[in-house]
Amino acid sequence: SELPREKDQSSEQGDSCPVLPHPAMGSRLFCCVALCLLGAGPVDSGVTQSPKHLVKARKQQVTLKCSYISGHRSVYWYQQAQDQGPQFLIEYFNGKQSTKGNIPDQFSVQQFSDYRSELTMSSLELSDSALYL
Repeated sequence: SELPREKDQSSEQGDSCPVLPHPAMGSRLFCCVALCLLGAGPVDSGVTQSPKHLVKARKQQVTLKCSYISGHRSVYWYQQAQDQGPQFLIEYFNGKQSTKGNIPDQFSVQQFSDYRSELTMSSLELSDSALYL
């Protein structure tokens, strides 16, 4: 999740998300889903995300966590697949879903009163490999 701002992530992100192998390299290598969060440490927007990098097996579940500075009532989640722009998933405002984007059915989001939000993804698939903002 991220508060609205425009930044060139490539200039600020020193390390990058793991890249899955090419399909011709064998099906056994496709058993993992790589998930990354941009700016997993404190950033100038006051957003902290964890974990920073995560690799999970297909069909598993994962919860990505976001903490943000007090005073903000909205949280936005985005998914950015390799070589694509960010895709809006969902917005929560004051603990309730406000705007729904193209969020898969196996994804769920919660916003808590203590300035935290969680994105839970169940039954992971290779298509879920992405940066989550």
